Amino acid sequence: MALGFIKKVFTFGKDKPAADQPAESEAFASLVDDAERIDAGETTEAPLEAADPVAPEVMDMAGGPAADGAETELVGDIAALPNEPEAEEFHPQPEQPADVTHGELAQDADNAVTLPKGFATAASLPEPEAETPTVKLSWFQRLRQGLARTSSQLTGQIAALFTKRKLDEDTLEELEDLLIQADLGVETAMRVTGTLSSERYGKDVTGEDVSRIMAAEITKVLKPVAKPLALDLSHKPHVILVVGVNGTGKTTTIGKLAAKLSGSGLKVMLAAGDTFRAAAIEQLKIWADRTGSTFLGTKLGADAAGLAYDAFEKARADKADVLIIDTAGRLQNKTELMAELEKIVRVLGKLDPDAPHTVLQTLDATTGQNAMNQVEIFRNIAGVNGLIMTKLDGTARGGILVAIAAKHKLPVYFIGVGEGIDDLEPFEAEDFANAIAGLPH
Repeated sequence: MALGFIKKVFTFGKDKPAADQPAESEAFASLVDDAERIDAGETTEAPLEAADPVAPEVMDMAGGPAADGAETELVGDIAALPNEPEAEEFHPQPEQPADVTHGELAQDADNAVTLPKGFATAASLPEPEAETPTVKLSWFQRLRQGLARTSSQLTGQIAALFTKRKLDEDTLEELEDLLIQADLGVETAMRVTGTLSSERYGKDVTGEDVSRIMAAEITKVLKPVAKPLALDLSHKPHVILVVGVNGTGKTTTIGKLAAKLSGSGLKVMLAAGDTFRAAAIEQLKIWADRTGSTFLGTKLGADAAGLAYDAFEKARADKADVLIIDTAGRLQNKTELMAELEKIVRVLGKLDPDAPHTVLQTLDATTGQNAMNQVEIFRNIAGVNGLIMTKLDGTARGGILVAIAAKHKLPVYFIGVGEGIDDLEPFEAEDFANAIAGLPH
């Protein structure tokens, strides 16, 4: 065993052929003889004497010649290890620039790092695409979108009716029925068929011909009622009372009107006269905060006429330019609720003989012919003198506004085609007519 260990010490790293290796020294041979005797079980009373230093030409542990001056000593039975070889000469690498990514460093070192799935180096990421700027639609484009269902249904039926047909009495009668079913009203339907008959009777007619004539006749009906909302600012405040059936968008419409008025520099006050719904009071307060308007409310279930009185007095004391009063939504056939509306009007009339100066009724376009009856009742009870049509978007009954204008001839101040603050705009007769007929602006 001792012999094997010593041979390992003195032969470690010798990978050259035997012919190339130098001869072993006499000290080494003597040491091997002693080791053989120990392995054979022989003992000696005299301790082993230190061997002579290993000749310089003996290979060191790294496999090369021993370093100059290095000596190997035996301690007991084992030779001491030679001194460690000198460190290799250090050649510093050139410093990498600061903006080089880890991926590039790894590539330069020919030792690329493989990242786990879901990761990437910054250098491998694609350049972000430039965001496409949002194009804001014009009012007419939004109106066209809002009336798309009304227009597509109406023009589609007209086109189907006049496919390869000459204009005769039968087609005129069918067209009249079609326009009445589209809620345009009897008067408008007769105007369209009358004009079409005088121009194209007995001739080939296309759907485009009918749409053009229809748009022109609708414009004639609507132009007299397309008026701006006049404010008499010599009255401070100018009182606007907003009425209508539940769900027609009264509170939201008030908020949009307040945004327009306060945005022009007028001092506006909003009064929550819908004392039957806590949500309506809270909603109006939010609109007041958003538009910078003064807000006046009361507890749930309080007297709405009393609130109207307090609101008028406060608005006059604060020198507000406009006071807009919300009212509870009510069906036109509920006598007691309509009587309360009459009371609000009477109370305001005692404070100012001309108040309320404007009574606006909101109409939901989706209700169709029922909106016609609502106008008649509210006009008689509250003295409605102007209309706002809401929810024209998403309905196929937008034509009802034409029938209402033809029958009641009340001013139509604004129309709404969405919930956004900019989706309430002044009513323009020609734009509305072209949108319904599917014609360009």
